[in-house]
Amino acid sequence: MHLPRFSIFAVVTLFILLDFVHGFSNNKVIDSQTLAEDIRSDRTITVDADGNGDFKSVQAAIDHIPNRNSKWIMIHISKGIYREKVKIPRSKPYIFMRGEGSGMTTIVWSRSSADDYESASFKVEAKNFIAYGITFKNAAPTGIDRTKQNKAVAVVVGADKAAFYHCSFISNHNTLFDARGRHYYGGCYVQGSVDVIFGHGQSMFHECEVFVVPNLKSEIKGSITASHKQRGNTTGGFALVKSKVYGVDNVYLGRAKGTHSTVVFADTYLSKSVVSHGWTDWSYPHSKENLLLAEYNCHGPGSSSSNRTEWSKQLSYEEALRFITVDFINGKDWLPAWL
Repeated sequence: MHLPRFSIFAVVTLFILLDFVHGFSNNKVIDSQTLAEDIRSDRTITVDADGNGDFKSVQAAIDHIPNRNSKWIMIHISKGIYREKVKIPRSKPYIFMRGEGSGMTTIVWSRSSADDYESASFKVEAKNFIAYGITFKNAAPTGIDRTKQNKAVAVVVGADKAAFYHCSFISNHNTLFDARGRHYYGGCYVQGSVDVIFGHGQSMFHECEVFVVPNLKSEIKGSITASHKQRGNTTGGFALVKSKVYGVDNVYLGRAKGTHSTVVFADTYLSKSVVSHGWTDWSYPHSKENLLLAEYNCHGPGSSSSNRTEWSKQLSYEEALRFITVDFINGKDWLPAWL
């Protein structure tokens, strides 16, 4: 028995539509309009460097938002370069900062310090924060620097439930300080050399790109991650899923930092920039028994496990499962959208 051509077309069409409705499509796109609709913000503040908005600086717009705000407020930042140091204090939650695209809307400052927090160009300390389409940059000069004044953080994320979509984070040293809380980075670009992503946070990086630049500030090779997780019964750790690692210098996937450092690279492209050992214990004096520095199903010229350090791990699907969905950060409970 053969189905009519029309019936076959109808069945295939229905399958495709159902696939799209339930979010299984690999072509799903999260744009600023989708986010705005999901959070249902009914108030927008505009920032324009040329004076065609409510404010000319990002910090002025943030300062205008009332303390203990309980409803989403959108700050639309027009294209341009905003040369300022920006901080969202703990008292100002529910902010959605919408730029006009990474590379179009840029917040940049230039500060090098021995203190990661003090060096940061942008700090968010309030819960429930979203950023879309913004480049965050620390433009502190690079070069051989044998003093401790070599931290140049682009962003500090120091609160729970923060999400970044299609944003860029650019620095040379200690780029993204994922300090504490649960965070999501979707379709983002991160550039740096040593400890590109570091901190106590518990975060997922989905379909992100990590670009490695030469490490000019110390003699060691660079490292993409440094998880500061110290205890097994606490949150913390980084999962890089369906992402891409490449660059112009050799780099470790991560280095042991906390006694329970947790980092997983899953379904990720690893270029030849990744050194064969994969992971390093540089400056780490503790036992490696409780470390979870691992890979799952990665591909590319830097993904070979034949020469990996003996204390790193290659995970099975069952072992990797808890790291490869947004359940790792309880994302279904608080994210407006995810890939």
